[in-house]
Amino acid sequence: MHILAKRLLALAALSLAAAAQAQSWPTQPIRWIVPYPAGGGTDVLARTVVSGLEKPLGQTLVVENRPGAATIVGATAVAESAPSGYVVGSVDIATLAFNPALYASLSYDPAKFTYIGGLARFPMMLAVSANSPYETLDEVLQAARKQPGKLTASSAGSGTPHHLALELFKQRTGADILHVPYKGAAPAIQDLLGNQVDLMFVDLTSALPNIKAGKLRILATATPQRLKELPDVPTMAEQGVNDYTVYSWQGVVGPRGLPEAVTKKLSAELQAAIRTPAMSQKMADIGVQPMPMSAEEFRAYAEQERRDWAEVIRKAGIKRE
Repeated sequence: MHILAKRLLALAALSLAAAAQAQSWPTQPIRWIVPYPAGGGTDVLARTVVSGLEKPLGQTLVVENRPGAATIVGATAVAESAPSGYVVGSVDIATLAFNPALYASLSYDPAKFTYIGGLARFPMMLAVSANSPYETLDEVLQAARKQPGKLTASSAGSGTPHHLALELFKQRTGADILHVPYKGAAPAIQDLLGNQVDLMFVDLTSALPNIKAGKLRILATATPQRLKELPDVPTMAEQGVNDYTVYSWQGVVGPRGLPEAVTKKLSAELQAAIRTPAMSQKMADIGVQPMPMSAEEFRAYAEQERRDWAEVIRKAGIKRE
């Protein structure tokens, strides 16, 4: 009984110490790891959100770019950091939903992160060049059925949201379209503009400048409702392609074992920052939609996406090394 009492006292002391530490957190700058290069959409989004968190948290947040291997480099850096609350990171649909099905083994486990909250989602759309002969989704489907395998679709690379949006489209419609992977969205869109490929599933952020310039024609959005930025463009569902909703999305995680009080505080401040009109407008300006979620909501969302995309990837037979 004496030993048990000592253990209980020790546990109580540890709990009080952890609570006190969490209450005073943060007392030093926080590193925010971004698994993509500086200047890209993920980096811009992270820096935008960070700007709205520094004042309420009372500390500087330092964005650290750790690109490479489909976000695996950055995700591993977060997973292997100390659970002190001073290292968090951006994660996306690749990190949490695609990679577990694409790779035989990973250097991180998406189930073992401390989930903090959602950030934003990037609407996906089917695009052709402005001078393409295809003016409607139906014309694309007719062409694909008339000459299977002749139509080509570019993507930012194998296993990217652009690629998997295509694979899901093929599975939902039965269309036979040849996938042409590129090293990044920019060259993929460039060849689409030059009619080197017939079509591409694009995200609003990377496509917006060319849409505004009149160089891209959007045939359908992969969203439940029409986008306010493109009110005249019908959704996939409106054109007969059912059960087809695709977003690329991002959120924030920390390493396993992050103190609960720290997680709750950061999650609450993150949601509050994202919900401000100023932040919502900044996100709209770069073509993303705010996706504020609690830690629990974000974990549940990511787990469902992981299950859904695992089935798409399995059916498509896609593997990466």
